[in-house]
Amino acid sequence: MDRDLLEQLFYHAVDAAKPERAIAANLPEAPLGRTVVIGAGKASAQMAKAFEAVWPGRIDDSLVVTRYGHGADCQRIEIVEAAHPVPDFSGFLAARRMMEKVSGLSPDDLVVALMSGGGSALLPQPAAGLTFEDEQEVNRILLASGAPISAMNVIRNELSAIKGGRLAALAAPARVATLVVSDVPGDDPALVASGPTVPMAQGRTEARHLVALYHLHLPPAAAELLASDENPAPLATDRRFARNTVRVIASAALSLEAAAAAASRVGLTPYILSDAIEGEAREVAKVHAALAREIRTRNRPFPRPTVLLSGGETTVTLRGDGRGGRNAEFLLAFAIAIDGIDGITALAADTDGIDGAGDNAGAIADGQSAARMRAAGIDPRAALANNDAYTAFAAIGGLFMTGPTATNVNDFRAIIVR
Repeated sequence: MDRDLLEQLFYHAVDAAKPERAIAANLPEAPLGRTVVIGAGKASAQMAKAFEAVWPGRIDDSLVVTRYGHGADCQRIEIVEAAHPVPDFSGFLAARRMMEKVSGLSPDDLVVALMSGGGSALLPQPAAGLTFEDEQEVNRILLASGAPISAMNVIRNELSAIKGGRLAALAAPARVATLVVSDVPGDDPALVASGPTVPMAQGRTEARHLVALYHLHLPPAAAELLASDENPAPLATDRRFARNTVRVIASAALSLEAAAAAASRVGLTPYILSDAIEGEAREVAKVHAALAREIRTRNRPFPRPTVLLSGGETTVTLRGDGRGGRNAEFLLAFAIAIDGIDGITALAADTDGIDGAGDNAGAIADGQSAARMRAAGIDPRAALANNDAYTAFAAIGGLFMTGPTATNVNDFRAIIVR
């Protein structure tokens, strides 16, 4: 029963972040001239479809790039699919075409930028002196580093010809209206998709610090660029951005509030721990598990029955060669930490429906999950050490499958304690 309830809470959270709910309420002022729509991210195609449905005027020569399998049937906006999380040549060509589409516009024109999580990989365009292969390698290194998404995007910005407000700078003197479905803790729009149309506050010095902090060994050309002052990103004070607007139209905070309201309606007292949790997935799991155990065994700090809700984006430092994204890894560590304790059931899933590079959104576990894994011939601790959470949950029917959800506001975690 609690498994079904957890799934319902997930879908309440996802529905609250659907683009069609938010686009209509955040339309920019129509221009005297042309309207060009661009976008990137795992929710961008659905954002484009929603925008088409409510925009009262014409739409000109527009292009949005999304992940393979996340497309939408649009009539006036071209949708291109590309690879995520490591870029491919389809994304490279789409980024180049997008830069061309926003060049040469007039002050009477409007660029509508539809940005969501995943756009960093979907709009690869290396800075001068770097190759496309360099950018692919940088992404692989970042994904394996354990660095949070905010740190990864600061580094990506400094190595890009399109990120960090550079695309908006190309569009000047046209007005740029950016609508954001946020997948980053704290909802800084400049960090979503590495901010192609939103300049970042962080710069070259911070990127160098992060490379050193996470002991990143970047390709030689990338390291050389970071050590130089070449390819400077535009500042927020740049006059080219004076008429631009930025709105976050969906976020983890709104989704968690929707799940909390749904939980209250079925008699569970909800507690939102945070919408901006970061850190190593297995370590974050230990903290969540300790809190759940305290509630279950001592009825504190929150009385039973309750549901703990949290969002944000954890990270995984690759140690093995197994299969599984950050949400499944979180839940495997959580299952180990509540091994043998009844009355606790948890779900961890990515709101875009894809946990890492797998076909699952995440997984569901309870106090008997670790025992069921052992009965299936899998040592859960060994699976965690090998980053093989997918295999462990697949063996016990614990994977949570949704397919693409048409949005992306990052991780969703719900823990029912009775």
